[in-house]
Amino acid sequence: MTFINFMNSSGVVGWIILATGVAGIVLIAERSKTLYFEYGINVDEFMNRIQTLVLGKKLDEALVLCSQMDKKPLARAFKTILEKADRDDETIFQSHDIAMAEVMPLYTRRLHYLSMLANVATLLGLLGTIHGLILSFEAVAQADPAAKQHLLANGISVSMYTTALGLAVAIPAMVFFSFLTARQNQLIEQATEKCSKLTEILTSSHMPQLTRNTVFPDTPVGHNSNGPTPPNPNSKAS
Repeated sequence: MTFINFMNSSGVVGWIILATGVAGIVLIAERSKTLYFEYGINVDEFMNRIQTLVLGKKLDEALVLCSQMDKKPLARAFKTILEKADRDDETIFQSHDIAMAEVMPLYTRRLHYLSMLANVATLLGLLGTIHGLILSFEAVAQADPAAKQHLLANGISVSMYTTALGLAVAIPAMVFFSFLTARQNQLIEQATEKCSKLTEILTSSHMPQLTRNTVFPDTPVGHNSNGPTPPNPNSKAS
């Protein structure tokens, strides 16, 4: 009953602020569950497993592993890149860009609405304050002396209650928005780093192994029993 009386005293604006707070709680719960639990993954362990399979030329097993974790944006991005692993370097880089474009909206989805709700709650509290002051001024100017005190107190209560309610909704919303934004940025940075590393592994695997024969190919510079002799850095070209 105390809460109902409080809300009735705050007027229509107070109920609108309460609805805004309920929407914020739902959004906080959904984003917290998604960013901390559904999208959470042991990034280093997952990267090591994929790297081991890729270097071992077991791309099929790597794709199966990513498919089993398809609800994780990082695994989904890896799958998109690995599907083009047998193509040329340019295609692999394009698949990297496509993968990042696909998973980024999953991390940032709907979170900006929480900041908007916090700002709206603050402004609604200000609106309720102005509405209460208007009621108070009308009571002073127009009401009968017998009812003036009651109307004046009612206007002040509307002003104070809506201000307090708006701040009670806005402050926690901004705090949770900061925490969720930090978590979102952490996941985005991890995805960016690991996808770039996977792309580098796939493109560098096309490079020939740096052996003595590739660094110093057979030339007329000189030969010995162990193979081609590297050119003398002190000798001058004729």
